[in-house]
Order: sequence, then structure tokens, then C-alpha cells
Amino acid sequence: MKRLLLILSLLIGGYCQAATNNPVVMVSTSLGDFEIELFAKEAPISVKNFLAYVDSGFYNGTIVHRVIPGFVVQAGGVLPSGQAKPGNPPIKNEATNGLHNNRGMVTMARPADIDGASTHFFINLNDNLFLDHSEKDYGYAVFGKVIRGMDVVDKMATQPVKDELPVTPITINNMTVKK
Repeated sequence: MKRLLLILSLLIGGYCQAATNNPVVMVSTSLGDFEIELFAKEAPISVKNFLAYVDSGFYNGTIVHRVIPGFVVQAGGVLPSGQAKPGNPPIKNEATNGLHNNRGMVTMARPADIDGASTHFFINLNDNLFLDHSEKDYGYAVFGKVIRGMDVVDKMATQPVKDELPVTPITINNMTVKK
């Protein structure tokens, strides 16, 4: 009887844990693959926005267009020609969600407009806590974390760049939600 209860509790516990799992996006690039776990509870607007772009294939065929070693790798809607793809309207900034711009965290990029983020995102190469929400600056909304393949992101940061743009294009071949 005790054994049966143990098995049932493990099964129920496993089911409950699986039911709360965050979405994971596989990013396939010309330099290799990496995976991003999305924080749906903490950043629901940013995650919904990002997943809409992933599901539509928006990011496929775009490039990593900004690399600053020791700081960030940025992508999100620039074609190899340098032309920006038009995106959906900007979203509300969720920088007050309690997540921090630590190494490996994925964050919405934005212009000076606090609520100006749309398609662009960046991956922090170091702990960039000055990008967090504070009294000095509204901050940048973290919505995910690289959970596998950070070595691929680090490899991106070692590529030769001219004016922050990789000399040899780093292409996002495909982005898909893992099932």
C-alpha cells in the first residue's frame, strides 16, 4: 500500500510540475542551436509577443545585427540586406517583473520610448544589472533565459564585427517552440 501511494504521489507530482513548465524556444542559427526558456508568469505580455513572432516564422532568415562582446548579442527582425522587417505595434514594458539582466537572460530591446519594444531582443553576455528597472531608468524587460547552448551565444560574441554588425552574417535559420 505504501508503495502504491508513493508511486501515485510521484505521478501526481510529476503531472503538476509538467503543467507549470514554461515554454521553450529552440533557436537554430548558422553558428549552432540554443534554447530559451520563456517566463510566462513573470512577463506574460513579452512572452505572448515573442511567441507570436516565433509561431509566424517572423525571425526565420533574419540576422544577429548587434554584437558587443562582454555586453549583449541582439537580434529580432533585421534581414541580411540590413533592412528591418516591420513588426506589430510596440508592447508594454514589463521591466518591473522582478527578473534581472544577468548573464544568459533574454530581454526585450527598445528605443528610448519606455513602451517601444516590438520585435528586437538581446541576450546578456554578462550581468548587466544597470539595465534593470530602477529609480534612474525604467529598464529593459527580461522575459527568458538561455537554458542550453550559451556556448553558441558566446561564439557569436567572438565573431569579427564592424560597427557592432558581424562581418560574416549570423543567420537565424529557424525558431520553434519545443513540444
